[in-house]
Amino acid sequence: MDGSDDSEIVHNLVRPLTLKGRGAASNMTGRFEAEQRQSFDDGWGSADEEPPKRDTLYTVDATKTIIARNDSPDIPFDRSINPYRGCEHGCIYCFARPSHAYLGLSPGLDFESRILVKPEAARLLRAELAKPAYRCAPIALGTNTDPYQPAERKFQIMRGILEVLRETRHPVTIVTKSALIQRDIDILAEMAKERLAAVAVSVTTLDRKLARSLEPRAATPERRIETIAALSQAGIPVSVMAAPMIPALTDAELEAILERAAAAGAQGAGYTMLKLPLEVAPLFKEWLEIHAPGKAKHVMSLVRQSHHGKDYDPQWGTRMRGTGPYAEMLRIRFETATRRLKLNLNRGRLWRLDTSRFSPPSREERQLRLFA
Repeated sequence: MDGSDDSEIVHNLVRPLTLKGRGAASNMTGRFEAEQRQSFDDGWGSADEEPPKRDTLYTVDATKTIIARNDSPDIPFDRSINPYRGCEHGCIYCFARPSHAYLGLSPGLDFESRILVKPEAARLLRAELAKPAYRCAPIALGTNTDPYQPAERKFQIMRGILEVLRETRHPVTIVTKSALIQRDIDILAEMAKERLAAVAVSVTTLDRKLARSLEPRAATPERRIETIAALSQAGIPVSVMAAPMIPALTDAELEAILERAAAAGAQGAGYTMLKLPLEVAPLFKEWLEIHAPGKAKHVMSLVRQSHHGKDYDPQWGTRMRGTGPYAEMLRIRFETATRRLKLNLNRGRLWRLDTSRFSPPSREERQLRLFA
């Protein structure tokens, strides 16, 4: 299949069956693998079998550094931390899925069921912050995979990272769609008093049924709105990310999402349009054919209209929001709604955190910890 006609059917290929609690319907081979694998009906009823349950496996990521750097001109931060690789939330549209191919794993089911964890993250962070050459700037968390995904309940890596950041008065920004962040309100509220923390909660849809298939193990839309309210009440600057807006599927909810978030106490808002890099495109098309077959052609047509005729256009500056009439209409709707709801009135201050309070760990303290 070349992808030019999303309705094309190859009769002998096994139609994927959805696994409960999983977003992807298949485990497509990563782009770096020498062989491509595809399920095939052998004529003996294999296509009718129920797919086996897929448990989540956790593996220790033996990374030696924890702060990742980037110089992308359309990203408002230059450093980030990812406590986990892969994400059990299973969001079918997740742009981070292709990163699993670098591990020799599939961007499909492997991405949401083969999770690499970084239990040494707090220790590594302390060591990096103590380096004489380190210069403070806000660290972003949740930029690739969600730091509060289900694994965090077990490993509490994010909690350890925040404790180091609080101790050193280092500013942090967090993006999540998990209600688990409420566990750390004590730390975040303390940091927020010194303008050291800001949070954005991602809300893709308010439709609980749609959310369950799009983002099977993420918090329900209601819980995310509750989380915005809890963060706001604790004095933590909080924004809503209406992201991604999926043409002809979730885009009609844009204003409703912003209204619910503003009523809950959100001060800022942002949005992105669906982007489908590399392996995400075929996985998302597969999801459409299973969950929204009547809308599949329309969705992909609008996606391509907004990305210069392609499933995805990686151009800096436009990859997040697209171009053309549809993308422009979405931009106007967003700006009109945020003005009406008085969101983003102090957006500059909301995300402008204080770097002057940073106090790196002392070398003495580092050496003592080696013997603790």
